[in-house]
Amino acid sequence: MSRKKEILKTATLLFATNGFKETSMAEVAKASNVASATIFYHFNTKDDLFLSVLSNVKDSILEEFSHYFGEKKFASGLEMLDASVSFYLYLAGSKTEWFLLLHRYYPYKLAEENEICRRYLEDIYNCFVDIFEKALSEGQSDGSVRELSPRKTALVILSTVDGIVRFKNCNLYDAGALYNELIACIRQMAANQNQKQ
Repeated sequence: MSRKKEILKTATLLFATNGFKETSMAEVAKASNVASATIFYHFNTKDDLFLSVLSNVKDSILEEFSHYFGEKKFASGLEMLDASVSFYLYLAGSKTEWFLLLHRYYPYKLAEENEICRRYLEDIYNCFVDIFEKALSEGQSDGSVRELSPRKTALVILSTVDGIVRFKNCNLYDAGALYNELIACIRQMAANQNQKQ
């Protein structure tokens, strides 16, 4: 792994667990096992480092979903929706630092004044919404999903799934314990009840 990638990986974990303000460049350098000058060679400021971390998280999430859906075939849109929710939860569990970072206040505060940060956040969340929307639209085409607004319903589904991930990340509730109920609720919301599942 290159030094720059190691710095980004370490910074992601530190920003996610400690927060932006509580993480110093010196701390990132020490945890990355590099000199402070190396950090500043790759990143001019802490904001530059944070934006690079967010960009890396964005690209990694898009790549993970692209890879997953590139290998899968689904019998129906409803089955694709179930798989999309399951994969979101899997990713949130296996890449906890990405979701901890996205659940911090700082990225959204920075996005108010930094167009690049705002675009990265929009890209990440649009990726999730687009996947859920695609499954709902395909389900309407194949009859497995009832008539509803795919975009608005996708936003509701994302809010629900992400809320459960936040519970887990805040150590308030075990998200895995809610899995069956979550899938059942989403199916009840979306499924065409006139078609056999």
